[in-house]
Parts: sequence; structure tokens; C-alpha cells
Amino acid sequence: MKKLLFVFLLLQGVFLTNAQNITGDWNGVLSVQGMNLRLVFHVKQENQVFSATMDSPDQGAKDIPMSSVTYTDDTLTIEYQAVGIVYTARLIEPDKLSGEFKQGGLKLPLEMTHEAVPVPESKPKAQDPVKPYPYNSEDVTFENKQAGTTLAGTFTFPKTEGTFKTVVLITGSGPQNRDEELLGHKPFLVLSDYLTRHGIAVLRFDDRGCFKSSGNFQTATTPDFATDVEAAVAYLQTRKEVDKKKIGLIGHSEGGLIAPMVAAHNKNIGFIVLMAGPGIKGSDIILLQQELVGKANGVNQDDLEAAHAMNQHIFDMIDKNQNTDSLKNDIKKYILDEIAKHPELMKQEGTSMNMEELVDAQMKQITSPWFLYFLKYNPVPVLEKVKCPVLAINGSKDLQVPAQVNLKAIEDALTKAHNKNFVIKEMSGLNHLFQECKTGSPNEYAGIEQTISPSALTTIADWINGLK
Repeated sequence: MKKLLFVFLLLQGVFLTNAQNITGDWNGVLSVQGMNLRLVFHVKQENQVFSATMDSPDQGAKDIPMSSVTYTDDTLTIEYQAVGIVYTARLIEPDKLSGEFKQGGLKLPLEMTHEAVPVPESKPKAQDPVKPYPYNSEDVTFENKQAGTTLAGTFTFPKTEGTFKTVVLITGSGPQNRDEELLGHKPFLVLSDYLTRHGIAVLRFDDRGCFKSSGNFQTATTPDFATDVEAAVAYLQTRKEVDKKKIGLIGHSEGGLIAPMVAAHNKNIGFIVLMAGPGIKGSDIILLQQELVGKANGVNQDDLEAAHAMNQHIFDMIDKNQNTDSLKNDIKKYILDEIAKHPELMKQEGTSMNMEELVDAQMKQITSPWFLYFLKYNPVPVLEKVKCPVLAINGSKDLQVPAQVNLKAIEDALTKAHNKNFVIKEMSGLNHLFQECKTGSPNEYAGIEQTISPSALTTIADWINGLK
């Protein structure tokens, strides 16, 4: 439910030839969705095996391991299988690669050199806090012993004496840093700053396997991320600044699935805040998201209906088939059959991929562990077990987790749980990131100066401070 083209992962390599020419740091700029994004591949060779990590500096992503690397006949191929990213390039000069970056149906030219790309001039967003902060801020680490990982984050708390209500911030889908940084915005930095200035301590942390946290992001599903949140709560129990009876969770998007998972069985959770948290099954969210974003971006109704029918059929296949290998074959056959019947389905702007490439790229994304889990997951049974206070907010122009249907499902589930303290609020004019916006389309996110609407910030802080 998130972010641009990037989520990144693990890597193994295959030895071929001329390694001395291809190892090192490769820098380039990817032009996508009207933005220029710097990319860096760090290519290494050890014991005749290639490996690489990837940075996307403008999105705050660093040292993300790739899934496979090969180099033969002056051609380098770097792949990140979980999200269908492939970079294929020829070494045309000792210090220059020329090739193509692919993801899904997108195919873009990308040249890379050993020369670092200058950092583009950019001013901080208006809401970004400026040091020195009027509160304490500590970089911390804590262990998820169950997963064998070390998670790195930042703990902020007021300078006054005493113990404080404290929250753990839970990011949305995709590899996120502790600030939930994307498109020049740092929503969790802004949120943590606001809450801490209003007397609430905050712990935010890098996702497992990303940035300064250890672990494997590629193989993790939503319940795995929930154990990371459990570890964060256990860490807070050791801090003298924390009121142990008033530890809460704030989850955005996928984080809004995780917070109820933890709160439903962890008695140390005093309250939760769901920011654009899903209340309906994952596959239903994808179908709604596709329709609403498509309409906002001018896709015609016939194409939307055709895509909806195909995706619904694929999701039904996923529900019925538990064998991933046979599922891949069944889905691929279905898509190829549909394309044979309707060749116009192959017309996709911005791609010159052939049919096999396009279908294979879709297969890798659809059948990744995280995506399969998300498609099948229905949050209602877990929400029906949540007894602690709940604030659920969505923007009225959220096209990714549409407000009305999801808030209604959350409200119905909490009512069935006999939860005596919950607030459901649709916030007028806000998008999925809780920015004031025009249409709600994800294409607007980067161009909006505001990171989080003041109305969303005050709603969250006032509700938490109002809890007894």
C-alpha cells in the first residue's frame, strides 16, 4: 500500500567474468513519475561470487541487499525478485554502464557511472523539526529475540521529570526507515516531534533488514513485523521514563493491521491509533485502490472493469490454492489466456517488455510471501478481540485505504468486541498520508509541501492526552 517503485532486499550472486571491471559503486539517476531519483549499486565479488546492495538516497534507503547478481559478456544483471525489479546493463566503457531498469510493466533507461551523483539542492519541508529539539532524543537499539534481529530506532521524551504516556510508531508496507521517509517527506519525524512536544514519549524504528536494523525483510510477512513491535514494547518496559500502564501503538497503513494484532493479546498495550488502517480483506483493498487511483489518473471505465475482473479471478485462485508453485503456473496460464483473447491488455504505457517478461514480473510480485499474506488477511477477527481504547482515522480523499468502507468495518468489529472506548473519525480533505490535497491521487504526494495536516496531528495528540 505504499510508496513509489522501491522496496528492496536480499542477494546472492553468480560468478562469471571480468569482475575487476564491474565491481565498485555505480551511480545513476532514474526519472520516474516526474521525479529524479538517485540510485546506487554497490557491486562486490568474493570467492568468485557476485553480490550487491542498493541505495536510494532520495528515499532514505541504504544498503538494501539484492536477490541476485550476474555478470557475463560485459552484461550486468541485478535483480530484486520480491518486487520484480531488474536492472540489465552493458559495460560500454570501463566506468560506464548503459541499460534498462524494469519493474512490473515499467521499463526505463538508466545509465550509471562510478562518479557520485551530486545531492540535489532541496530545502527541508516546512514541518520538519529543526535542532536543537526542546526534548530528549536518543538513538537506541533493542532485540527481537524471537527473530534473532536487532532493531535500531530513536526514542524521544520530554525533558521534565516523571513518567510519560509512550507510543510506538509502526510504518506502512515496504522497507521503511524510522521516519517513514518518502518523496521528500518524513511523516514519522513530524509526528514524533509533535507528540513529544505535547508530553508524549515516542519510539520509532527502522524496519527489520533495513537501514540500521538487522534481519531479513524479504521473507517477512505482517505477523513477523508484529513481533518487532512486541520487541519494541518490551524495550519500553525497561525505560524509567515510560508509564508502563500507558504504552500505546500508532500504526499507519499496514501498521494499522499490525497494531490490533499486538493489542489483541498483549496486555501491556494501553491504547492504539489506526492511521488509514485497513478494516477489510487485503484483496478487497487492492481492488478498490486500483479503481479509485485509476479513475483519479484518467483511466477509462472499460479498462478499469477489465482489470477488476482479471484481478478478482486471480485473487479467487489464490484463496483456493495453497501450493505456491502450482499457483504460479495457474495464474500465468490464466493471464496468458486472457491476453490471447484480449490483445489490448498488453498495451501498457511506459513499457516495451514482451508478454513473457511482463507476466513473469507480475508473478514475482503477486506470489511473494508478504503479498500472498496481505491478499488473504481479513483484519476483522483480530479487531473483534481488541479491548483497549482505539482511535481510527482516515482521510476522506484516501484512495489507497478508502475511508468509509474501512472505518465502517473497524467500527462494526469494535462494537462486536464490546469495546467501550473507541473513536472513529473521517478527516475531510486528507489523503492516505494525511496531507490536505485536491484529488487524493498518489501522484500528488511529492508536490504537496505539507507532510501531515495539523488537524490530524492535534486529533491524535488530544485523544492520547485525554485518556485516563
